[in-house]
Amino acid sequence: MTLLTDLKERILIADGAMGTILYSNGVDRSFEELNLTQPEQIQTIHEAYINAGANIIQTNTYGANYIKLARYGLEEQVKKINQRAVQIARKASNNKVYVLGSIGGIHGGQTLTVTEDEIKRSFREQLYCLLLEGVDGLILETYYSLDELRTVLKIAREETDLPIIANVSMHEPGVIENGLALADALKELESLGADIVGTNCRLGPSQMVRSLESVPLHEHAYLAAYPNASLPAYRDGVLFYENKPDYFKTCASDLRDQGVRLIGGCCGTTPEHIRALTEGIQGLVPLEQKNVKKPEEGNFLTERIRVGKTIPELAIERHTVVVELDAPKHLEMTGYIEAAKALKQAGADAITLADNSLATPRISNIAVAKLLIEQGIRPLVHLTCRDRNLIGLQSHLMGLHTLGITEMLVITGDPTKIGDFPGATSVFDVNSFQLIELIKKGNKGISFSGKSLREKTDFSVAAAFNPNVANLKKAVQRLERKISSGADYILTQPVYSTEKIIEIKKETAIFDIPIFLGIMPVTTSRNAEFLHNEVPGIKLTDEVRERMRKVAGDKAQSTAESIAISKDLIDTALEHFNGIYLITPFMRYDITIELVEYIREKTKVLEKVAY
Repeated sequence: MTLLTDLKERILIADGAMGTILYSNGVDRSFEELNLTQPEQIQTIHEAYINAGANIIQTNTYGANYIKLARYGLEEQVKKINQRAVQIARKASNNKVYVLGSIGGIHGGQTLTVTEDEIKRSFREQLYCLLLEGVDGLILETYYSLDELRTVLKIAREETDLPIIANVSMHEPGVIENGLALADALKELESLGADIVGTNCRLGPSQMVRSLESVPLHEHAYLAAYPNASLPAYRDGVLFYENKPDYFKTCASDLRDQGVRLIGGCCGTTPEHIRALTEGIQGLVPLEQKNVKKPEEGNFLTERIRVGKTIPELAIERHTVVVELDAPKHLEMTGYIEAAKALKQAGADAITLADNSLATPRISNIAVAKLLIEQGIRPLVHLTCRDRNLIGLQSHLMGLHTLGITEMLVITGDPTKIGDFPGATSVFDVNSFQLIELIKKGNKGISFSGKSLREKTDFSVAAAFNPNVANLKKAVQRLERKISSGADYILTQPVYSTEKIIEIKKETAIFDIPIFLGIMPVTTSRNAEFLHNEVPGIKLTDEVRERMRKVAGDKAQSTAESIAISKDLIDTALEHFNGIYLITPFMRYDITIELVEYIREKTKVLEKVAY
């Protein structure tokens, strides 16, 4: 009897969570490391699930890949950990139950920055370890990314004829992270060679049953479901699950009624939950036919009609100027609004608003942006990865869209320790690449979790570029990743060298999106030294520092020299770039106004010459 022939005849029960039990016993490190250090504890848990009625157990290898083990300095132990895991499971099974090799998703609901090639290498290494040690099948579990699951499933299918279970995970019932319906995702996994397709983790039994109502029985693959015990609660810094195991007895029959033939448990489940599942399927036979419920209506999408051109569209047509004018650190706004109006009058195409730059609280840029719109001024808001978790980011973007604020610059954000709230915590749920991708996902009408937003957002996204590095080619490679993530245009850090401007143009000539060259006037010699020596990402030339040093102590001459330096840089920038990004220093918008007017006069001449 094999796993697949067994499933043809009856409903099978799989084990529950390994990590939940280990966590409850005080383990807060790599669970997989225990295969080497405490094998008896792992075997005892396997045996508890078998005694509870499990027909299938899975190896304690969910995170036993190079990438995840590297967090604990265990990346060189991949082979030993996986081999020992199979040996422990085999010993516990006593040849009475099936042993599946567990391979979890690399991303697994977390925001890791790894390439597809790294995923492939890591997966193959773990896969070969499990296959060589002799498992009865494979379970690919907790894959939020369908792209990742497709990739590894293809590799697994090419390497083995053993049964493969492919489980996706959902943030929202009935839809996976990329917005695809669960039924369509499972059908695709079947077409790629999975013998059993289903879902695990994140959702409790009732939400999983609801998700499966629209999933038909498959021609070749069986259905699987591994629900969480419940939604987790949080108390005194600890996550726990309050669901009573007896509830799973009813859930077993509900899942069977959706055509599920393999039922197990995920987070929060224990041997008591598995015993309840075993009791729940007593006397039940596999479902042969099913009435499939039509998906709920509500995935319709509306689309706003764009009024006017975006900033990158303007920059393709003509020289375009955006001016950074940071929101106040206090609540007096009169002077700020007057400055913004004066900059627009001078010819600025947009006012860009930092998102608590240098980790210092300012008036919310979304509030200031709304005030600018009321004055007929186009705002370009910055959005950092530092201050908001994924929930806050999603909510913030929905708010921006609702207010009609559609231009943004995505940046990582300065670390909180450099600001005046040093006790604050940096979030960084995502990096700038991932945030750009999530924003562009909203432009398709899909939320971070895959749920329909019912309206497409219309965000035009800029990415930041720091050319003030020793290896510009490497920085350009990083920039290329941001562009491939979906960036529509680029804003650079301030540049203080005409030679650097020319070098940037040469190295970025491969890109076909607008680049706004950053220019920030220095105000004094002391300011120049501060920027050069203390502000990350900014470097001044010796020539600029010397020019400012010569006029130190004279405010009028310092201002004049600052403007002269900026005009020299602008002259070169306008020869090579259509976009200029002026950063206003210390609310000295009088300097910025003069530079905007200078750019407008210069561009009139350039446009006449070009004509």
